[in-house]
Amino acid sequence: MPRFWEKDGDLTPLGKTAVRWALCLYALAICAMCFLPQPFRQVKTPGIQHYGRLVVLLTPFNSLVNFGKINSFWHLLWILGQNISNILLLYPLILSLLLLKKELRSLKRTAVLGFSISLFIEVSQLLLDFLFNVNRVFEIDDLWTNTLGSILAFYTCQWLQRKITKQNGSQII
Repeated sequence: MPRFWEKDGDLTPLGKTAVRWALCLYALAICAMCFLPQPFRQVKTPGIQHYGRLVVLLTPFNSLVNFGKINSFWHLLWILGQNISNILLLYPLILSLLLLKKELRSLKRTAVLGFSISLFIEVSQLLLDFLFNVNRVFEIDDLWTNTLGSILAFYTCQWLQRKITKQNGSQII
């Protein structure tokens, strides 16, 4: 059976190759999810502002601030689903990068990386809407939810390494 993990919890060369392939495929999926035109109009979210073709939601913690304006159970599920999916959006990408690059394995670096990728996505969506009208929304809350997902990936990486190391009877250096 092929081995993906070293005794110290790091990836073997085969494991690195597998994670690199998964990383590339997931990066393509993120591009499709974030940059292709949305085929449908979203549920009307309270707090959205329109500036020509640009659509922004600049209210921090908008789901909580405008909770009283949610008018149906479906609307509530939609907003909760959006927040959960934004937490999970960068999680696989960041976890893969952490497994491949030891130098990224600090909470601060991981949070900055997640925030930076999220900011790049949000600003790119604004630019795409300005140039091509792809029906995207710049949401300030996406920045913190994506960063939270990155932080969860950091803790998952730590847990995974401890588990593998413990299983193999080694010590993490």
